[in-house]
Amino acid sequence: MVEIPRLNGAIKALEAGQPTFVTFTPAEIGNATAIGDAPYDGVVFEMEHNPYDIKTLRDCLQYMLNRRQIVQAGTLAPAVTPFVRIPPNGGEQSQWVAKQVLDIGVYGIVWPHVSTVEDARNAVAACRYPRPESAPAYEPAGLRGDAPATAARYWGLTQQEYYRRADVWPLAPEGEILVVIMVEEKRAIANLPKILEQVPGIGVVLIGEGDLSQDLGYPRQYEHPTVAAAIGEILAICKQHAVPCGHPHVDAKNIESLLEQGFRWLMPAPVRSFAALELGRRAAGRA
Repeated sequence: MVEIPRLNGAIKALEAGQPTFVTFTPAEIGNATAIGDAPYDGVVFEMEHNPYDIKTLRDCLQYMLNRRQIVQAGTLAPAVTPFVRIPPNGGEQSQWVAKQVLDIGVYGIVWPHVSTVEDARNAVAACRYPRPESAPAYEPAGLRGDAPATAARYWGLTQQEYYRRADVWPLAPEGEILVVIMVEEKRAIANLPKILEQVPGIGVVLIGEGDLSQDLGYPRQYEHPTVAAAIGEILAICKQHAVPCGHPHVDAKNIESLLEQGFRWLMPAPVRSFAALELGRRAAGRA
């Protein structure tokens, strides 16, 4: 039997002790095609604040496939690993949404507003298939419904191979599904140590700076001492529990500092450039 390599590029980087570079993008075919050719480890299709359109998400996943890349790389692993941020907050526990996006082939889910142990446990459980209580790493007990055909085909696996790999990392060392929980409230910070102690299977903790700053009373004032201190506290808790911490607002001004601080899931956004247009307008005297 041919050995199946690591398929999830974000997990591959984290396992190697490297930071992983991911970006948010709306679920749109042009974006999917462009980002699929960019040197990201992963892309998170944004469906929390953009429309939840499962058909468009499925189309985006298909347009990310590049036959030449697959042949040249000699691996089933996608060049850029697709994830999705789903609309329901953690407390809503909408397992059907997780089931739908996993069944079309994403390699992980970003769960917004996870603020309690119960929220976090549901996030992990919704990404796992049920198994006997005697099975290793039984908890959190899986809740995902069984319909693997499309996802297995997209991953390039048989259904039995997919079952073996479709579990959450790092709880399942061979798992290819990444559960990312977002910390976006003061109470989430207070509960984060308990969450990371009591809920195995969380792959990344992502700071939700926008909502967190709202909750702290300083909307989008990310450098305000109160907001900065809260972000630092989240990072410190993650380090204490050896869980990668993510930062969603990464640019050329802060990337080196964030790496030095120890963030391991970094989300630099692609930048649309009008450089040639601007140069041309200046040269034509139209600036």
